[in-house]
Amino acid sequence: MMPLLKRLTGELTTLLKDTTGVYLTLLKVMLPALLLVKTLDMLGGTQWLAWLLSPLMQLMGLPDSLGLVWATVLLTNIYTAMLVFFEVAGQEPLTAAQLTILGTLMLLAHSLPVEGAVAKRAGVSWRATLAIRIGGALTLGMILNGIYSLTGWLQTPGQVLWQPQDTPDAGLLAWTGDQLITLLGIFPVILALLGLLRLLRLLGIENAIHALLFPVLRLLGIGREAANITIIGVTLGLSYGAGLLIREANSGRLSRRDIFLTLSFLGLCHSIIEDTLLILLLGADLSGILWARLIFSIVVIAILARLPSVLPRPARPVTED
Repeated sequence: MMPLLKRLTGELTTLLKDTTGVYLTLLKVMLPALLLVKTLDMLGGTQWLAWLLSPLMQLMGLPDSLGLVWATVLLTNIYTAMLVFFEVAGQEPLTAAQLTILGTLMLLAHSLPVEGAVAKRAGVSWRATLAIRIGGALTLGMILNGIYSLTGWLQTPGQVLWQPQDTPDAGLLAWTGDQLITLLGIFPVILALLGLLRLLRLLGIENAIHALLFPVLRLLGIGREAANITIIGVTLGLSYGAGLLIREANSGRLSRRDIFLTLSFLGLCHSIIEDTLLILLLGADLSGILWARLIFSIVVIAILARLPSVLPRPARPVTED
């Protein structure tokens, strides 16, 4: 009984230590990024970015006004962009195809200051992150516009499924409170994830997951060691996946190639449940925001995996500051 209790205590201690390390690493990255985003927004950065993006909207069959929506989601998050959508385009007649294209843009490229900083900490450069996510969003947006226009698919008026209640400007104090709640909520999620991974490893289920995912991971050029993290990132989000990638990189279990390809894939296709459901509320169709996004992500990463010149050169694992 005593050896079992001692082992259990040791496992819990290790789990808490690992969780704290991952959490503190994410905080070091996310706090400065959040402050930078808020400062840029207060200085009019969102409006300036919207002006730059407006001409690109036409390439995807979208009205210029939606440039502000995409600018907002690039700098902040999907929730904020949804509110902006109803302010600038809520009464504008949009087709289901246009809502789907806009939703796809929002899903592929959002929260870049925070998620890009986390990816950078895990070993993927800002240049690569911006090129893959913004470039990928624009490319898929134009592809979907071409398909929907040529086939006449989803050209009926879009049906928005949710309307926000009018709320006053939250202000800096309310924004600070919201961010603190979000940041505090990350710790128990990481604790649960790391605990689940340890349990899967102890029960031998981890090997079964690797075997099931091996064909897809092989197509993407990603090693089996990144299977669990890929699942976490795809279902829960890039920040959690990248946080665990940092931990794995420190342990030396993942190569820089695996880190690069995994984060590139997660950049295009993460939080596939929550974020997809949110965009569905805007009247988008699953053909674009789920199936096209998933297929596009797999194809892009499979191509990247076969272009050695774009992959990072071998280097030492990421280390803590």
